[in-house]
Amino acid sequence: MAENIKVAIAGARGKMGSEAVNMVLNTPHFKLVASIDHKYGGMTLAEIDGQPDVGVPIYEDIDTCFLETKPDVLIDLTAPAFGRKHMEAAFNHGVRPVVGTTGFTDDDIIALRTRAEQTGLGAIIAPNFAVGAILMMKFAQMAAKYLPDVEIIEKHHDNKLDAPSGTAIKTAQLIQEVRLSKSQGHPEEKEELQGARGATLDGMHIHSLRLPGLVAHQEVIFGGVGQTLTIKHDSLHRSSFMPGIQLAVETVMTIDTLVYGLENIIE
Repeated sequence: MAENIKVAIAGARGKMGSEAVNMVLNTPHFKLVASIDHKYGGMTLAEIDGQPDVGVPIYEDIDTCFLETKPDVLIDLTAPAFGRKHMEAAFNHGVRPVVGTTGFTDDDIIALRTRAEQTGLGAIIAPNFAVGAILMMKFAQMAAKYLPDVEIIEKHHDNKLDAPSGTAIKTAQLIQEVRLSKSQGHPEEKEELQGARGATLDGMHIHSLRLPGLVAHQEVIFGGVGQTLTIKHDSLHRSSFMPGIQLAVETVMTIDTLVYGLENIIE
């Protein structure tokens, strides 16, 4: 395990970002060297309400941040619009990105993996950092070999920007690897209200709920002759994501390619 990994965090003022700041500060072999934000450049975290009393500098320009603080790893917990831009900047400066934003296309992943391998830098993009959620996805993939009729219900807080969630899409993609393509439901099924059956990926229906009070929740429901199977995961607090982020930061120091999905780095 690398010692004294220097970390910069983009999105430190967000709910996930604030948890990540505390995780880095409380991990002995991590050192928080910078925060990247679209406001408060030139200030420190100690000067911002709700942030820890630490003199970590805040930068609005990511290139200046990397040049002046020279982090080993960027933890990016911003919005989908910034994820790829921040990764490109990280590769340009020899920084290894760990990204928790979603919205990457298959073409994005291919291009960014090529870039990582060209620079010899590790990178990790994870739609979900909760270890329990990763196990839920793995178990769902196992079940789909035997129960191919499946629907996914994902539930998140009402400030989430993307739907369906990256976790739901990743779950469907993992199931797709072991399941023959098929349509589900009655062949003459008709939606009386458009969207009632949710989105579809390879015949699987994915439903998104957005409500205050939720954090991150997913059910994968399988149907078979005379039986159903539900595999469910609930993140009740954003602290549930921190062990996965810590693992990703440690792992990204040891690889030289891009890994998409935390399931690829846990046993």
